[in-house]
Amino acid sequence: MSNTSDRLPGTARLQLADGVALLHPQEQVFEAMVDGWRNQQLARNLAPSTIDKRVGRLRSFLRHAEDFPWEWTAQHADEWFGDLRSVHGCAHSTLRSYQDALRSFCQYIVDPAYGWAAVCEERFGTYPIQIVHEGNSATHVQESESRPEKRAFTLDELQNFFDYADEQVTKARDRGRKGWLPAFRDATLFKIAYSYGLRRNETRMLDVADFGRNPHAPEFGNYGLVHIRYGKAKKGSPPKRRSVATVWPWTAEVLDEWVTEFQPQLATPGSSALWPSERGARIGLQRINSRFAAYRDALGLDPGLDFHGLRRSYVTHLIEAGRDPLFVQFQCGHEHASTTSLYTCVSSDFRTRTLRRALDETLAVALEPARRSR
Repeated sequence: MSNTSDRLPGTARLQLADGVALLHPQEQVFEAMVDGWRNQQLARNLAPSTIDKRVGRLRSFLRHAEDFPWEWTAQHADEWFGDLRSVHGCAHSTLRSYQDALRSFCQYIVDPAYGWAAVCEERFGTYPIQIVHEGNSATHVQESESRPEKRAFTLDELQNFFDYADEQVTKARDRGRKGWLPAFRDATLFKIAYSYGLRRNETRMLDVADFGRNPHAPEFGNYGLVHIRYGKAKKGSPPKRRSVATVWPWTAEVLDEWVTEFQPQLATPGSSALWPSERGARIGLQRINSRFAAYRDALGLDPGLDFHGLRRSYVTHLIEAGRDPLFVQFQCGHEHASTTSLYTCVSSDFRTRTLRRALDETLAVALEPARRSR
């Protein structure tokens, strides 16, 4: 290495120690590539969790290919993608995330600015190529790729779900069980997630201080607005913030009861988390998922109804109630109306009422000349 380090192009030399012979050159060069790729993604301001997922997927491909990057071919990628779909049953969006990770790594190691191609050619007599291309990768042809079974709750289903959650609190309390307070927290959490059309992490990360007055709706008191600080982020960007206005009067009542009477009983001293955990500062996503699924399954509801279905229901029910679509769009934090429309699962009753109203209006206009002639 000492006689070639001066000629290493790009920034590969920063990842490989100059003047040090490699005992396991293939493994060590690969790990140096991964370290450089990780640094490149950090420079792009990607979240560490995103980077770790990508590195994990890259290592999965390495195990499948049983070859190092300078020996990879498009056929290796084809076989892996086929295995992910046919054997592991990956969804379209999941498969594309694997493909994106592999494509990104290949783009990094073939970029002349980093010099890995020259390093590989000098050490191993070959060089890496881009193995993920238009011909063997999934295309994003639709704005939404959610599974067809995913849908909104009907009003009756939603009421039954909330009633069942409340019943679990009453049963646990009547039996003298300690779990009644976490059950009360979870029941309230589900109602608030629906009330504001929130995603899971948006709901989980709420603090008591995130609520405030809405000068245009003083009837809601201290709960007229909620400030979302952990909204869904774009790649390389911090969480997106937004404010969501309270719509239904019962929302403020539920919140006030929880914040003033019950949240202090569960929270550790000094904690401002709206949904504290009995074992930590804040409830975990896995707990939210498991509790939601347990209630849904106990009621025999459609498995396609997941936590995100509360957000779909929020959009759907506001639209059915005649709310301005632009208002609903802003409430959800969507940049485009087309995104909000993907969440709208209006019922057949709503479509029937809309059609009937349109037909009645058309008939009234058609009969107006006849009435005037009389």
